[in-house]
Amino acid sequence: MPDLMPRSGVLKISPYVGGEAVLPGVETVIKLSSNESPLGPSPRAVAAYRAAADTLHRYSDGEAHALRRAIGACHGLDPARIVCGSGSDELLSLLAHAYAGGGDEIIHSQYGFLLYPIIAHTVGATPVGAPESGLCTTVDALLACVTSRTRIVYLANPNNPTGTYIPAEEMARLRRALPASVLLVIDAAYAEYVDRAEYTPGTELVDGGANTVMTRTFSKIHGLSALRLGWAYGPPAVIDAVNRIRGPFNVSSPAQVAGIAAIEDRAYTELSRVHNMLWRPWLTEQLRALGLIPTDSVANFVLVRFPDEPGRDAGAADAFLRRRGLIVRRMNSYGLGHSLRISIGRDTDMQTVVEVLTDFVSRRDAA
Repeated sequence: MPDLMPRSGVLKISPYVGGEAVLPGVETVIKLSSNESPLGPSPRAVAAYRAAADTLHRYSDGEAHALRRAIGACHGLDPARIVCGSGSDELLSLLAHAYAGGGDEIIHSQYGFLLYPIIAHTVGATPVGAPESGLCTTVDALLACVTSRTRIVYLANPNNPTGTYIPAEEMARLRRALPASVLLVIDAAYAEYVDRAEYTPGTELVDGGANTVMTRTFSKIHGLSALRLGWAYGPPAVIDAVNRIRGPFNVSSPAQVAGIAAIEDRAYTELSRVHNMLWRPWLTEQLRALGLIPTDSVANFVLVRFPDEPGRDAGAADAFLRRRGLIVRRMNSYGLGHSLRISIGRDTDMQTVVEVLTDFVSRRDAA
């Protein structure tokens, strides 16, 4: 009898590793490695979550009716065309299970979210990375990768980990040029942070045809990362396909009620957005003043490149930061080993990370 073996694509997967949260021997850590909300969730969301404790013996609403209505009301969308998931990553995966398989190809950008090639391998498809130009995804590069085997294009807009974006006009050009048989999946996890007039999260592309889906998350600006809550907006046929294969109670009741409270607390969402609009450019300017090379990010993090010199490179900078109790994200797994990604944190976090990097650049190690 042959040994039991998983699907061949599974063995090609390098498991996703989240941002670190603990440093051995360091009691107080400043975590800037996971793009989490520095302000935390809305107090109304916390209260709703706690109130749900009395009904933990009941199954959740498998259709998430109230949550979908709240999302629809906030964004002006038809709730019938929304499906909720255990994080947007579950929905990204379900879309691949519904529309791709062995022998197919799934396109993503060169420095796109690491989950995309993992999902492709999971369903037996081949991931295809489209080259980026200056850490930016280009429509022409994506289209050059399309073949008769292409089934899905995953596109994070804005992109993680680069923080760059594709304007709405270019997104529309991409959709027009893609074959009707290819599903365009726009991962707009960081949409709320963008302050560019030429950007849209993609709603109009979903409304304009039958082959585009937009996914969103409650993990970023709404600060509900621990609850794993996301949603997708798409054509009725696509939403129907996802509903057929998702778990019947895939979103817990506490997550649903907290999500409703979070999305309805628009003043708190705006507070989080304004905080990011203040500290993202400040951090970018400070890093540039140190002689480093930050990207012009529109998200809630900044990718910064370090010199390719021993003792001054990203690895040395990361080690220096860790000795001072700061955790940022190494980018080796993305093929960006010369860079670190720094999440926008609290006021004091931002001031501290700049102070420590100033010491690193000037070689004043007080550790």
